[in-house]
Amino acid sequence: MNDNSARSGFVNKLRDSAYLQVFTNRRMVVMILLGFASGLPLPLTAGTLQAWLTMTGIDIKTIGIFSLVGVPYTLKFIWSPFMDRFVPPWLGRRRGWIVSMQVLLLLGIAVMALTSPGRMPLALAAIALGVAFFSASQDIVIDAYRTDVLPQKERGIGVAVFIFGYRIAMLVAGALALIMSDIIGWQKTYFFMALFMIFGMLGAFTGREPDHHIVPPRTMQEAVWGPLKDFFSRKSAIIIILFIILYKLGDAYAGALSTAFLIRGVNFTPTDVGTINKGMGLVATIVGALFGGTLMVKMGLFRSLWYFGILQMVSNLSFMVLAIVGKSYTAMIVAVAFENLAGGMGSTAFVAFVMALCNKRFSATQFALLSSLAVLGRVVISPTSGYIVSYVGWANFFLLTTVAALPGLLLVLYLKREIVALDAVKTS
Repeated sequence: MNDNSARSGFVNKLRDSAYLQVFTNRRMVVMILLGFASGLPLPLTAGTLQAWLTMTGIDIKTIGIFSLVGVPYTLKFIWSPFMDRFVPPWLGRRRGWIVSMQVLLLLGIAVMALTSPGRMPLALAAIALGVAFFSASQDIVIDAYRTDVLPQKERGIGVAVFIFGYRIAMLVAGALALIMSDIIGWQKTYFFMALFMIFGMLGAFTGREPDHHIVPPRTMQEAVWGPLKDFFSRKSAIIIILFIILYKLGDAYAGALSTAFLIRGVNFTPTDVGTINKGMGLVATIVGALFGGTLMVKMGLFRSLWYFGILQMVSNLSFMVLAIVGKSYTAMIVAVAFENLAGGMGSTAFVAFVMALCNKRFSATQFALLSSLAVLGRVVISPTSGYIVSYVGWANFFLLTTVAALPGLLLVLYLKREIVALDAVKTS
């Protein structure tokens, strides 16, 4: 009897715990499905499409031009105010746009399947550009939806399960699509990939629309300038922008040449790199995101940004050790696992921070702008990586990437009061 009472008490405690409540609510299922929908189109207009073009015999110059298809992902902040301002007549401001873009994506990917790269390369490029535009637009609204609908305590784990769904979709539209193309051909493969968008629609229909009391911008002028005015009304707005640019800088700088380092710097084979760096690295990123999101429920935003940021910084040193040790499978596995695990944890906390900054009236525009700023540092500094390696060598390069992470960490401390205040805001 006492044993039964003890077990019953333990079960009740577990059921009532914050962790279990977060993991078992419907929002997490929605996040996985929307993450899947967000990740699926990207490979189909990038790496997988490149493989299709290559196997068809398209010349390398034309294949290079196809990389321009990805431009909408970098410019999506331009039309994000439109998606904040206008409300579709079905399902509400967020889910209405999400489902609309998903229907267009399903149709667009199916039309790609009907288009021959050999006979109509320009037509395929135009259709792929349209798919990329719809995909970037879907990302705008899904990011806004995730920001609007997740309560404060669920942001970390919500981001983590979203990343999980996103990465699974990348595998489906990447590795699985390549395998399927060998068995059933490219056109049928793209048809199957189009049908996978139905999972994203299920997520949109299953989720609830964010609080109907949120008032959209009343004019396009307000939709464009309102997000900027709202953000810069913060006392530390400029410092926050610097933090957004710098927090992941060391991590991104180290990753800029990681594949080249493993192959040329320490002489691993492409098979080694594909299996360990890409395969195991992907698993480590997912585990890191889920682990970090779970810890955030207890740790809160400030401590998560601080401790996960330290782990990100220290993980770069594992590659420095590998450069010193030389070709060692043990050292490679440790470095790749550590770097991706820490990177997944840091990304989860960072995205949760960006979400916390957004005003729900303008969340589509603000998240698109802030996430674009987050890659600015990487775009600016990454081209210098090759020159640095040629001058100082691989080991010193990774030491410098560790130093590059310090400004972002120091800004975590400087912004402690603002971060704690953001974390204290209760949302529903």
